[in-house]
Amino acid sequence: MRPDQVTTVNIVLQTTATSLQEVVVTGVSRATELRKSPVPVAVLNRREINLNNNGNIIDAAVKGVPGLNAVTTGPNISKPFIRGLGYNRVLTLYNGLRQEGQQWGDEHGIEIDQYDIDRIEVVKGPASLIYGSDAVAGVINMLPRLPNGRAGKLQGEALTEYQTNNNLIGTSLGLNYNQRGWQFATRGSYRLAQAYRNALDGRVYGTAYRELNLTTMAGLEKAWGSSHLYATLYNNLQEIPDGSRDSLTRRFTRQIFDGSQDNIKNRPVVPSNELATYRINPLHQHIQHYRLLNRTRVRVGTGEINALVGVQQNLRREYNHPTAPQQAGLSVALTTYNYDVRYAAPAWQEIEATLGLNGMYQDNTNRDATDFPIPDYTLFDVGGYVFLKRSFGKLDLSSGLRYDTRTLQWPDFFVETNPATGFARKGSATTAGGLPPQFAAFRTRYRGLSASVGALYNLSDKLLLRANVARGYRAPNITEVGSNGLDPGAHIVYLGNRSFRPEFSLQEDIGLSAYLRDAEVSVSVFNNHIENYIYQARLNGPDGQPVVIVPGNVTYQYQQGRAQLYGAEATVNLHPQGVPGLELNNSLSYVTGLNKEPALLEANGAAAKYLPFIPPLRTRSEVRFTSAQAVGALTQCYVRAVLDYNAAQSRFYALDNTETRTAGYALLGLGAGTTLTAGPQQREWCQLFVQLDNVFNTSYQSHLNRLKYFEYYTASPNGRSGIYNMGRNLSVKVTVPF
Repeated sequence: MRPDQVTTVNIVLQTTATSLQEVVVTGVSRATELRKSPVPVAVLNRREINLNNNGNIIDAAVKGVPGLNAVTTGPNISKPFIRGLGYNRVLTLYNGLRQEGQQWGDEHGIEIDQYDIDRIEVVKGPASLIYGSDAVAGVINMLPRLPNGRAGKLQGEALTEYQTNNNLIGTSLGLNYNQRGWQFATRGSYRLAQAYRNALDGRVYGTAYRELNLTTMAGLEKAWGSSHLYATLYNNLQEIPDGSRDSLTRRFTRQIFDGSQDNIKNRPVVPSNELATYRINPLHQHIQHYRLLNRTRVRVGTGEINALVGVQQNLRREYNHPTAPQQAGLSVALTTYNYDVRYAAPAWQEIEATLGLNGMYQDNTNRDATDFPIPDYTLFDVGGYVFLKRSFGKLDLSSGLRYDTRTLQWPDFFVETNPATGFARKGSATTAGGLPPQFAAFRTRYRGLSASVGALYNLSDKLLLRANVARGYRAPNITEVGSNGLDPGAHIVYLGNRSFRPEFSLQEDIGLSAYLRDAEVSVSVFNNHIENYIYQARLNGPDGQPVVIVPGNVTYQYQQGRAQLYGAEATVNLHPQGVPGLELNNSLSYVTGLNKEPALLEANGAAAKYLPFIPPLRTRSEVRFTSAQAVGALTQCYVRAVLDYNAAQSRFYALDNTETRTAGYALLGLGAGTTLTAGPQQREWCQLFVQLDNVFNTSYQSHLNRLKYFEYYTASPNGRSGIYNMGRNLSVKVTVPF
C-alpha cells in the first residue's frame, strides 16, 4: 500500500441474541441482568413483535411468552392473563407507568400504540412488592423506543401493514433526533379495520374499529443521570358486538329499537354492504386516553434515585341506543395521578438495598349517560417497601417487605328519569323524587402486607436454579365493591359486595435454566394459593331461575372464597452451531385453577370445582431459518413455520352454565421476510414481514374468547353455538427507516 493511497473498509455488524447479559427493568428494584432476576421474567424484542402478525400488542406478547394468554372480544380487544389470572390481577405498564383505563371491563383493550413499542417485559408471578395492588398475577411492561441513531441527524421510520381477513390497514410514522445528550421523538399511527371473518360465521358484525395514536418524547441524558417527558394520545372507535342472529340463516342481525320494543330474536338482518365497510356502526364505543409522564434518574454518589410522576385520563363512552345514536349509554371519565420514587442505595457489606414509595390518586366521574354500573368515586393509594439483595459466591439471595393502604369512597349517587327522552340520567337528592340512591355513600380502607424471598444459585456458568416465594396483595376494584347497574357493552348487570376483604396470594416458584452452546432450556413450576379470591357468579332467585333485572342482559354478583392455581412452563430453543441460522423454538404452558371454597363445593359439587377463565394446555413450536449470508441486496432473509396447539379444555367453571367445554385445535402459520440494503455500506432501507396465519382456515373457538358465549338460541341449524375466532389471515408489513 502506498503512503498516499486511501483504502476504505466497510464493516457490517449484525445483531445477535445475548440472553445471559440482557438487562431487564421490570419486577426488580434496579436494572438487573435477566439471568440474575429473582423472579421469572420473559422478554420480547421489537423484531419478535414484528414477526408475529397481531391484531393488537397483547396478542403479540401472547404469541411470544408461554404462560401468557388473553381474554378476547374480537381481534382488537384483548385482556392479558398470566397463569390463569387477569383483569385487575395483572398490572400493565407503559414505560413503568400503571395503565389505568377501567381495566375491569371486558369489552375494551389496552390503550397503547403498538407501533411505538420497542420491547415487552413480562413478570410471571406476584410483583406486589414493587408495584403494590393489582400485580398478584404479574406485570406486563411496554417499553417505547428511545433515539439511538447518529447524533445531530434527524432519523425516522415509516411503517405500513395490511391484513386480508378484516382488511386492516395500519400506518405509522416516527421521527427522532439526538444531539449532545438531548433526545426528541414523535410518532403518529393510524389503524382501521372492517369486521373480521371466519368460515362458519362469515363477517362478524360489530367488530370493525378505527384507532389513532400520537406520541411525543423529549429527554436529556447526561453524566448526572437522565430525564424524559412523554405525552401520548389514544383515540379509538370500536364497534360493540352482541351476537344476535336470524335463527335459520345464522346471519347477523342488528338492533333498531330500545327497551321493551326490541325483540332480540326478531331483528332485521344486517345487509352485506354494512359488514364489509370501514364505517363504524351506530352501536359502538369511543375510548380516549391521554397520558403525560416524566421519568427521571439521578446518580447520587454510587447510589441512584429514580422518580416517575404521571397523570392520565381515560374517557370511555358506549353508544347503545339505536333510537338515539348520539346518546351514550355509558360515559365515564377516570383521571389518575401516579407517583413512584425509589432509592437504590450504595452497596454496604455487599448488600444492595432499595427503598421505594409509590401509589396513585384517582377520580372517576359519570357523565351524560343512561346506564350507571359504578358510582362516582375517589381512590387514594400509597405503599412503601424495602428490598435487599446479597451475593454469596454462586448464590444470590433477595428479600423484601411492603405495606400498602388504599382508601376508596363515594357519596350518595342518585339516578332519575329524563322526562324528555325517557332514559335514566344522573340526578341528585333534590331531583330524584324521594327515590333512594342507586349507590349509597360508602367509605372504606384496605391494608395489605406483601413480601418475597428469592434465591438464585449458579450451578455453573450456564446452569441456573431459581426459587422464589412471594405474598401478593390486591384491594378489591370498584366493580367488585360498588357496582349496581348495567354495563351495556358487556350486556351484564353487575352487583358488588361492600364487605369484601383484600385478596392475598402465596405463590411458590421453582425454575431451572440452561444456556448451552446449541440450546436454551428452561423449566418452571408454580403453586399459588389465594385467600379471599373474588369471582363472578350468576345470580339466581329462590326458584333457582336466573334473576333478570334488565331484559336481554344477564345478572352477575361478585362472591369471595378461596382458590388454588398450579402449573408449569417449559421452553426448549435449539440453535445448532453446526447449522448457522437454524432455530427450533418450542414452548409449553399448563395451568389448573381450583375452587377451594368448601360451601360452594358442597352445594354445587363438580360444577363449581374449577375456576373460570383458565386456559388449556398449550404448546407452540416454531422452525425458523435465517440466512447468515446476504443475497445481493437482501440480508437477514428468513422463513418460518409455527404450529400453535391448544388442547381441549374440559376443566371449566360449569356452575349456571357460565362456561362450557371447549374443543381443542391446532393452527399452522407460515412466514417469510427480509431486510433490503443499499449502497456500499449496505445501509438498511426496508424491512419486509409476511405472515400467513391459520393456513387451513380452521374454525375454532378459544376458551378465553368471550364471543363464544354470544348466543341467544339453544340450538342452531349447523349445530354450532356462539361466534368463532378469526379465519385465515395474510399479513404484510413493511418498515422503512430513514
